[in-house]
Parts: sequence; C-alpha cells; structure tokens
Amino acid sequence: MSIATSFTTPNGEEMVVLSRKDYEALLQRLDRAEDLEDSLAIADFEKKLAAGQEELIPSEFVDRMVDGESPVRVWREYRGLSAKDLAANAGISTAYLSEIETGKKDGSVSALKSIADALKLDLDDLYWRREDRKVADTK
Repeated sequence: MSIATSFTTPNGEEMVVLSRKDYEALLQRLDRAEDLEDSLAIADFEKKLAAGQEELIPSEFVDRMVDGESPVRVWREYRGLSAKDLAANAGISTAYLSEIETGKKDGSVSALKSIADALKLDLDDLYWRREDRKVADTK
C-alpha cells in the first residue's frame, strides 16, 4: 500500500486520502474478512445443528409466521401437536391457548414460557410483537 495523506478539515474532522489502488485493496480485504465471518457463522450453525441445538424449519412454516400467522399456532402444527395436547403440556386451558393463537389475547409471559417449553423453543421464538408484524408487512 502507498502512503495515505491525512489532514484535518477546518471544522476539526480528520480525513484520509487514499489512492484508488489502495482503496480497492482495502475493499477486497474487507470482503475477505466478511466472507470469513460468514464461513465461521455457517460452521458454527452446522455444528449446533449436528448437536441438536439448532433445527431447520421448512419455508412454508416460516412464511406463515412472516405473513402474520400466530407463531404459537405455526410451531404447534409444525411439532404435530393438537391444541388440546399443547395446552395440557403447557398447563393452560385449551380456550386460553385458542385466544393466544387467534390474537384475542397476547398471553402472559408465564403462559408463553410454558408454551415455549412444551414446544422445546426459546420464548423469543413465540413472541412476535405487533410492531414487528407491521414492519414485516411493509417489506
């Protein structure tokens, strides 16, 4: 790399001027670093997947959640559970589970935690705030 020229602007901001060649070389190094970071993340995911700490979810189920369907219902159906079985495993009433799945009630944190445990999920896999849905709807 060539020598960079540095200077301070009249408002006190420090600036550096690089040759085009040095700038392109810097961008290439950044791309390689990002590729390495991605490769490490993929390797970490594959390791967790092999250890049973992660799972692959078919796109049809992900699409349903992105489209605004209740994550509780989608996960329940993905796990192959009836509403009655999930409610019993979570220690809540079937009616309360139905209200959560239909959006009539948000569900208490303790109820959602019990549902998450019964579905073998983290709590954040079930809780998708309405504001998040609005953001997803605008994409």
